[in-house]
Amino acid sequence: MNFDKEKTLDIFLNVLFDRYRKAVPAVKKITGSLIEAGVIKAQEEIVNDHIAFRTLGVPHLGIASFEKIFLHQGYKKMDYYYFEGKKLNAYWYAPPAPEYPRIFMSELIVKELSELAQQLIYKYTSSIHKDPVDTLDLDNGAEIGTFFHQPLWQLPDLADYQRLLEESEYAAWVIYNRYYLNHYTISVQDLKPGYNKLEDFNRFVESLGLKLNSSGGKIKVSADGLLRQSSTMAEMQEAVFAEGERMPIAGSYVEFSERLVLPEFRELPLTEIKRDHRREGFETNNADKIFESTYIKPAKD
Repeated sequence: MNFDKEKTLDIFLNVLFDRYRKAVPAVKKITGSLIEAGVIKAQEEIVNDHIAFRTLGVPHLGIASFEKIFLHQGYKKMDYYYFEGKKLNAYWYAPPAPEYPRIFMSELIVKELSELAQQLIYKYTSSIHKDPVDTLDLDNGAEIGTFFHQPLWQLPDLADYQRLLEESEYAAWVIYNRYYLNHYTISVQDLKPGYNKLEDFNRFVESLGLKLNSSGGKIKVSADGLLRQSSTMAEMQEAVFAEGERMPIAGSYVEFSERLVLPEFRELPLTEIKRDHRREGFETNNADKIFESTYIKPAKD
């Protein structure tokens, strides 16, 4: 991921990733080890399959607000996904050019939560009376980068966080982290042999002492078998709440994906295989389990 320092999209993607990389130790550990092993020479050689964001489905926020940032940069809204058990809506967005990551954007369907959970979420978000994205200059990369890291609502009380955590780990994660980047994704098939299959890459990651998300198996496979995904479990970080209380909570994580060549292109020489020859989009069942990479408690079946 080596972005142009003058283009709006490149500027705020750099801001996002710089903060994410500093806050998620697994990124540095994986990247450093790939460099030591001679797989890559620098972080910039890693192809970023997609980045993901979590939002709350409340007035003036959610996907309808957040997506404006990326649509303005030329992203195209693609498929819709619904996660019944987790009460989530999601879409993915195709980038304006192949060198940019896909976007996966999800939204908590707040009205489907219990009355108590809804009240807790609105306690923090009801002071937002207009869409904050509408106040941004969407051609100013630095301004957008700052927006991603500014609080849209006050820090939650520890007690409120814990009550939300009991019902929805997703809700608790967002109420504390706000619009922080949830994860980025290493495109495994673009690495050297020995690392370009998910089984091999997972073994490499586990050899670094990192724990993989095993919900639904360490490798989540789409129904057509062409999209394979794994992820680390988010490492715990000490969070400071509104009254100064502290508690370890889940941070962000790293995902790894392997997109296989579509059947109609399997006869092409490997040197001719491009991005559009491989499986596109996402898979509801895969993503459902990947969400649990930030779960503190074991998921309920």
